[in-house]
Amino acid sequence: MTMTRLRKGMALAVGAFIFYTAAAGAFEGLIQRACFLALVTVLGLLLHPLGEGRSWRPLGAVVDLALAAVTIVACGYVVVNYDEIMTTLPWATTLDMVLTAGLVLAVLELGRRTVGIIFPALVALGLAYALGGHLLPGALGHRGFDLAFVTETIFLGDLGIWGMLTGVAATVIAAFVLFGALLLHTGGGQAFMDVAIRLGGRQPGGAAKIATIASGLFGMISGSAVANVATTGNFTIPMMIRLGYPRAFAAAVEAVASTGGQIAPPIMGAAAFVMAEILGVSYVTIIVAAVLPAVLFYVSVFVTVHFVALRRGLAVVPEADMPAWRDILALRRVAPILAALAGLALGILLGRSAATSAFYGVVGLLVAFVATSLGRVPAREMAARVLDGLADAGRGLVIIGVLLAGAQVLVSMINLTGIGVTLSSLIVTLAGSSVVAIALIVAFVCLIMGMGLPTTAAYVLVAAVLAPAMTAAGIDPLAAHLFVFYFATISVITPPVCVAVFVGSGIAGTNWLPAAGEAVRLGAVTYVVPFLLLLYPGMTMTGGLLAILDAMAAGLALVIAVPALLTGVRFTGRRGLDLVLLPAAIALAIWPHPVSPFLAFALLIAGRQAGRLHGKAAI
Repeated sequence: MTMTRLRKGMALAVGAFIFYTAAAGAFEGLIQRACFLALVTVLGLLLHPLGEGRSWRPLGAVVDLALAAVTIVACGYVVVNYDEIMTTLPWATTLDMVLTAGLVLAVLELGRRTVGIIFPALVALGLAYALGGHLLPGALGHRGFDLAFVTETIFLGDLGIWGMLTGVAATVIAAFVLFGALLLHTGGGQAFMDVAIRLGGRQPGGAAKIATIASGLFGMISGSAVANVATTGNFTIPMMIRLGYPRAFAAAVEAVASTGGQIAPPIMGAAAFVMAEILGVSYVTIIVAAVLPAVLFYVSVFVTVHFVALRRGLAVVPEADMPAWRDILALRRVAPILAALAGLALGILLGRSAATSAFYGVVGLLVAFVATSLGRVPAREMAARVLDGLADAGRGLVIIGVLLAGAQVLVSMINLTGIGVTLSSLIVTLAGSSVVAIALIVAFVCLIMGMGLPTTAAYVLVAAVLAPAMTAAGIDPLAAHLFVFYFATISVITPPVCVAVFVGSGIAGTNWLPAAGEAVRLGAVTYVVPFLLLLYPGMTMTGGLLAILDAMAAGLALVIAVPALLTGVRFTGRRGLDLVLLPAAIALAIWPHPVSPFLAFALLIAGRQAGRLHGKAAI
């Protein structure tokens, strides 16, 4: 009980710190980042104790205490010596080296406990390369850096562990995680689920469509595919199984739908905030650019589910399980959500920072929640919900903070050694002038990296090394980074290491391998949509109205033709005609010509109408 209270108390401290700094404004850069990293690291050590439940836990407790102590001392050292670090660029002393080693070790060890060995191993490899890369022959070698210089880069400045990624985690991302956690704990979660049930339940494959809608709504708030599966999947997967859907299919639907939440505005995954900082653009720019690809993602999943439902005769949701619209749209249900979004929009329209806009959203949410709960919900329960939201925000920031701090160390080593430029040059040389070849290489690396890393870490690492290769080939930087982001995202449903599918399969009680196969089929179009970013400038809402319409036509043609072809649904009523018409539409959609997308779309409409006229189409 004491440990439980300690964990919750520390989580509340993290949540309170974020709430305060979002309201009053962040501290000076290094102070904000050092305080944030100290808080989330100590909380992480409490939440993920070494050797818990094992006989050697006392030794683990000693290690945890040592890591917590060195983290607090190192972060406190930076806070106390902030002015000197930022104005005099001090030389590294032995104490600096010890504190740096201890802090990096704490971050990497906590990374190992939360996301596995691959991430800390990559960071360790980057550090080893910085210290010993001068021993390597050829283009991969560099001039060499001693331990003091590496310490100065990592610890005594704002380019290493206190760099931009940690800064984004400690401010913008933290504020939006708080926003999302409070929204879910004040009734938003159930409201999203009820809306999804009402909208999708009475259609063919209704339970699968509920999963698609609900996971999209939840994902826009959580920004984590795995957390999304674990949250909504505990409701949607048992519902699908109860209605007779195959277990593997149920797990796959939830995994694929949850993945899209990370790329869906207005609150995308943490990587989107990082992208805005890397590119030096506003978060609104990222949101606008991501709208069309996100819409195409969910339309493709929805259409695929619809076609599969028609082929397999999947059941609708019984009317008895459907909530009434009057309950869903009751003021007490919708007012907090609308007030939260209004506050967020107000901050953006007034030109406030993303973190301040999130705070406006939190204020609107809390005011509406209290106003609609007075006299109906006891004050103690209202306070408990808000505190639970603060605590959940604190817990959710542990992985984000640790990952981005570790990734910042690796990025600083990449920049220090110049290996990113070297690898980009090698890729450009290997692929020649072919944008498609470069894109395929980058997509493959993104999928591989994303299999072992959370989306944010995968995006950051690949963007640092490979996005420059795409921009060097003439690709627009925003399109290049979105391309990397999307492939890092869909790696969580890509075998063999498809963590979202693993979680969904566990809930469904089925083997992950058939679920992974279903997930790839359901999400087949999502592997193609990112390439449209490179073919059609309008995919990022740039290039004028005609360019945007071109991109929309191409995308819609793909998200209809590809699922129809893969599911074998009778699109025109004649399978032979389908096998000619659908590939033709796909080819026209990916042929970057101003007219071809419209031809593709027109071809699909004509085929569909022909099937209806002859009464042979199944859809």
